[in-house]
Amino acid sequence: MKQTDVNTDKRAREKQQGDTHDKWVLRLYVAGQSPKALTAFANLKKICEEQLKGKYSIEVIDLLENPQKGAADQIFALPTLVRKLPVPVRKIIGDLSNTERVLIGLDLLPAD
Repeated sequence: MKQTDVNTDKRAREKQQGDTHDKWVLRLYVAGQSPKALTAFANLKKICEEQLKGKYSIEVIDLLENPQKGAADQIFALPTLVRKLPVPVRKIIGDLSNTERVLIGLDLLPAD
């Protein structure tokens, strides 16, 4: 392998790793298609589009269909948003309608 190939491969790996570190991984735990669940998802989607501009993924987990999936994140109330990445893990309970509280909870806005 030529030196230029090695450098190109290294840059590609660094870019890929950088993309991983920049990506926010969010899980929204809900109970079916309840009004609170739908509101929480809509609010979360709006906040992510405005603040994270495509650098996020949202996994919606319906605990009525998969109740065992909430155990790993110790879910005790619904809806609950869990920020898996970036670390540390953060949790926000509720329909996410208080945007300022959500931004502070996700560490996107400093607390006063």
